[in-house]
Amino acid sequence: MPPYIDRPVGPTVEDQTDYQTIFASNRGAVAAPTAGLHFTPDLLAELDRVGIERAQVTLHVGAGTFLPVRSDDVSTHRMHPERGVISAETAARINQTKARGGRVIAVGSTSLRLLEAAAPCDGTIAPFSGDTTLFILPGHQFRVVDLLMTNFHLPKSTLFMLVCAFAGTTRMRAAYEHAIQSGYRFYSYGDSSLLERAS
Repeated sequence: MPPYIDRPVGPTVEDQTDYQTIFASNRGAVAAPTAGLHFTPDLLAELDRVGIERAQVTLHVGAGTFLPVRSDDVSTHRMHPERGVISAETAARINQTKARGGRVIAVGSTSLRLLEAAAPCDGTIAPFSGDTTLFILPGHQFRVVDLLMTNFHLPKSTLFMLVCAFAGTTRMRAAYEHAIQSGYRFYSYGDSSLLERAS
């Protein structure tokens, strides 16, 4: 469980199911990729009904996902490695979607980092199995992902820096201000957002 969820004696029985995505099939992550917690069988059926395709990746979220940036100079921050797998079938489906003008929506910041790490300069996804330490900051040139579904993140985190890089710092500060004023829930069991990539 993330350190900001108070569980002095360990996870509850409910956490064993609630803090797990319906996509989970391989052991290895130390935390749930929390944007995926919003999906249910009914929601997936509705996405299928309206013709939204999906492809899965394997994410082994690491403990470093919870670490704040502790230096004023973000260039000195080192990301902890996170393991991911993109199968040849998933890579091909993403590339076909891009080739026909479709949009790629990453569910979660870890998915986005994995997809961007697996794309060389031309934006074509290659099959991938390994670790990534990709640190996405404003100025990053996104090659694959067009939209990002993600929860609201901790301040001074690499995840907040990632969403600022993706959607624009001014827009994200305004979005977070709106979320705070409106009482949105933050972090793992929080609300979600769908962000469009800044041009």
